Amino acid sequence: MDVAVRCRNLRKTYDGKVEAVRGLDLEILSGECFGLLGPNGAGKTTTIEILEGLLPQTSGEVEILGRTWNAHSRELREMLGISLQETRLAEKLTVRETLELFASFYRRPRSTLEIMEEMALTEKADSWVGKLSGGQRQRLAVATALVANPKILFLDEPTTGLDPQSRRQLWDIIRQFQRRGGTILLTTHYMDEAERLCDHIAIIDYGRAIASGTPAALIEELGGHQMVEFEATGNSGGALDRWRSLAEVEAVHEEDGRVVLSVRETHETIPALLAALQERGARLLRLTTRKASLEDVFVRLTGRHLRED
Repeated sequence: MDVAVRCRNLRKTYDGKVEAVRGLDLEILSGECFGLLGPNGAGKTTTIEILEGLLPQTSGEVEILGRTWNAHSRELREMLGISLQETRLAEKLTVRETLELFASFYRRPRSTLEIMEEMALTEKADSWVGKLSGGQRQRLAVATALVANPKILFLDEPTTGLDPQSRRQLWDIIRQFQRRGGTILLTTHYMDEAERLCDHIAIIDYGRAIASGTPAALIEELGGHQMVEFEATGNSGGALDRWRSLAEVEAVHEEDGRVVLSVRETHETIPALLAALQERGARLLRLTTRKASLEDVFVRLTGRHLRED
């Protein structure tokens, strides 16, 4: 497949002191949904703004659809649709007027009627933006990106603050764009969203890529497909080495007073855990099992949750 977005040794330094992006390499294939994940302050938004042509890099190479911002800025702007983390639209314009305004910025925009139908906004065509619900506003923000008829869609945390139904409506819109051959670069703090939508993921921290691959491959690299979490009387945490020797345990960490085990086979680990607790005279207070997730991958790599600053 062709490469839609490529950056090599990308760096961005503010005021000659603060290094927000530190030699980042990314490659996004045409037609895929690519997720850029990381905690707040990791350099995600700075990276996105450089790729979008909104911010110049300090050094490194950026190539979008085989073109560069220095040589092909006007051409590239016709090919990109951008939905920022927070899009402020004129509240006294209607939905139709807003889309017609954005369509006027491009040489070959899509039909505003078609976009409104696709985004389930037809009934709100003559409603002021200020009267829309949060979910409707967010769909309109994405619609202003899609009206450009883009080849690449940049979505910076598009579902933050939305109710579950509105989130799923946006997921369907993203999938429709991809089915038409579009490429998507997505940032999100919702790990279920990343697992459902993204074909490939890069996790960045402190301006560097610390892991990349498909969601399944990243979870596979964690070493275990299942997580066992438990609390017990006494000091169940503390010296975590005691739990690493249990059957099928790959990794151990402590989280909010709970011990979290990454395991290969829960049916082997749980009996061994119960026996170990009984041997120590400890009483089990809580025990849960679940599938390993991308957030588990992140904690394993950095020791921090994605929502931590």
